[in-house]
Amino acid sequence: MKEGIHPQEYRMVVFKDVSNDYSFVTRSCVPTKETVTWEDGNEYPLFKVEISNTSHPFFTGKMKLIDTAGRVDKFNTRYKQHVSRVKKGGEEGQ
Repeated sequence: MKEGIHPQEYRMVVFKDVSNDYSFVTRSCVPTKETVTWEDGNEYPLFKVEISNTSHPFFTGKMKLIDTAGRVDKFNTRYKQHVSRVKKGGEEGQ
């Protein structure tokens, strides 16, 4: 392996799944702004993730709708416009 290309700042970091409040601690060099007190009483940097193995449908076997950026609403709005156009076109032809 090449020397000098891997980060040296590895430290213990708490990762928190915001969709189900599951947290775990692991070594990482991810930049963080927040800290949290862990179960052992120590304070660790906190990194929030939108999905983890406890909320991802592949690992859980359940289809779960997670909409963090309004993507589903945007799709439904577009689809609704499409359906109304198709119905209008169908009514005019009769």
